[in-house]
Amino acid sequence: MNLPNKLTIARIILAPFFMIFLLIDNIYLRYLATLIFIVAALTDVYDGYLARKTGVTTGFGKFMDPLADKVLVSTAFISFVALGYVQTWMVLIIILREFLVTGLRSLAAYKGVVILPSYWAKWKTGCQMTVIIIILVYINLKSTLLPLGYNWSIFTTDSAFWAFDVMIFITMLLTVGTGIDYLVKNAFLLKGVLK
Repeated sequence: MNLPNKLTIARIILAPFFMIFLLIDNIYLRYLATLIFIVAALTDVYDGYLARKTGVTTGFGKFMDPLADKVLVSTAFISFVALGYVQTWMVLIIILREFLVTGLRSLAAYKGVVILPSYWAKWKTGCQMTVIIIILVYINLKSTLLPLGYNWSIFTTDSAFWAFDVMIFITMLLTVGTGIDYLVKNAFLLKGVLK
């Protein structure tokens, strides 16, 4: 169990704490949730860099690192749905794609094949993380400034929600697109199962 793999596991462990703190209507806990998410997202960047730099890339890491990303991203999007900031149907499509690809990776691992994240999949993860951080910053600003009397239109109208819908929709398209790419490139695995 090397350091990159420990960081991957830490990301999975942090995900439920992030979700719990975000869903509690307390500004300090929401700041803590945001901090947890940023730390967890940074471990994603660092563990991959560390694994490549030290040459300790493992099969466990190749499988678990993308899974940890999916757990973290899914908990964030589910939390946003629970808080009413994003559309349920778009989040369901994103999560469905994420776990279909995880199933494909599991099947590949069973057959001794490691499916590495594609270039576009890395962009997809980056896009998801960016959207999540933007929404977290908005939630924190709203929780902080509204009680202080800053009744800005971005906090009191649907303009922010419309912007979030656009961002999530673009993220959803990218997520689905990379999922189709995985399925096409690894169709041989599915053919073996369907026979």
